[in-house]
Amino acid sequence: MQIRDLGNIDGPVLLFGGVYGNLQALRSVLARAKTVGAVPVCTGDIVAYCADGEACCTLFRREGIATIAGNCERNLAAGAADCGCGFEKGTTCDRLSAAWFAHAQATISPQNLAWMRALPDRITFRHAGERYGVLHGGAGDISRFIWPADARIPEERALAGAQLGGLDQVIAGHSGLGFRQGRWVNAGAIGMPPNSGRPDTCFALLDHGVIRFERLVYDARAASAAMVRAGLVQGYERALLSGWWPSEDVLPERFRRGH
Repeated sequence: MQIRDLGNIDGPVLLFGGVYGNLQALRSVLARAKTVGAVPVCTGDIVAYCADGEACCTLFRREGIATIAGNCERNLAAGAADCGCGFEKGTTCDRLSAAWFAHAQATISPQNLAWMRALPDRITFRHAGERYGVLHGGAGDISRFIWPADARIPEERALAGAQLGGLDQVIAGHSGLGFRQGRWVNAGAIGMPPNSGRPDTCFALLDHGVIRFERLVYDARAASAAMVRAGLVQGYERALLSGWWPSEDVLPERFRRGH
């Protein structure tokens, strides 16, 4: 396991994940970080549904943004046949992932694939007297979906603490939904709305030991148009505008439309 320690961060920390190749959202969240003087830290999946994974990776490298690898980065860098997202076979996500993963395989440069291979599995840092650990899915499985009110959270948090030598709080990603349950925080995804019926996405801001979630407003129409130009028209290009996923069947029922 590769671990990167950022040391002590005195000021705000902007926590985000699920960029998903959405360059417009990435530029917007980095602008927000600069406005509030926050250190940006990413939970992975820089590349996925949207059109501009290559440009997003290049921007990460240029800005030196602290990030771990998500399952998408790990599988792309390894030359795998699919994203390894953990979807059940036959689900809509499973079927639709083939097109966007093929687009990523065709467009990510050798330089950015090499960068992905070198990304850490975990990030740690201290802030306001507490130690934080950043991971992607679950502590034992990079592709495990941890949802709000998941009964496995205490076990996952304990395992993360054991792996990293003790933690006060865990920052996770992968599920695409921002939430906090005790000392387990999912920072949310900036590249796709949280199946909310509106185009705004989500990130978390940590300041003086307090975490609050914020909506990210960005140029979703431009991001959607880029997907159309790239031929990525399986429904995620519409989700950027409508706020509704084309793949709700991967969500627990209570997070689907009408609940």
